[in-house]
Amino acid sequence: MPTFGRLTAAILFAPLCWYVSLLAIPLFPEGRVPPMWAEINAVIGLLMGWIIAGKRAGDGTSAAIGYGLTTFAAIIFWSLFAHSFIEMIDRSLNKRYDGPSEAVISIMELAAELGGWLATPQILGTFVVGSLIAALITEYIGSRYS
Repeated sequence: MPTFGRLTAAILFAPLCWYVSLLAIPLFPEGRVPPMWAEINAVIGLLMGWIIAGKRAGDGTSAAIGYGLTTFAAIIFWSLFAHSFIEMIDRSLNKRYDGPSEAVISIMELAAELGGWLATPQILGTFVVGSLIAALITEYIGSRYS
């Protein structure tokens, strides 16, 4: 059911993911930025904001910190998975794998490589602080207007 808390979370987490994605672009080796990097991450932020943070809006400030961090972790997981899956599909269409099990295993390897490039204090700090602020705003709106 749509609520102001869900709408607020979706509206706040999507641009947060977009901004952090733009911050991360210089960290990639030259020519290795995944296609539609910021756009896919913004959609994932919108969905995770709606599903995770927005659903729990109105539970209190300490709960907001918890679901802010949970939303942060879910966005990281799904973003790494989505971009690794897209890269695996691209590689499999170029016949780089000997079989389907090798392709599926490569998703985890690609996600680890991608996560390694992005695990910097600047990116993680910006994303954690932004997630907490977005969750606290979501909590305020959700408790007042839902």
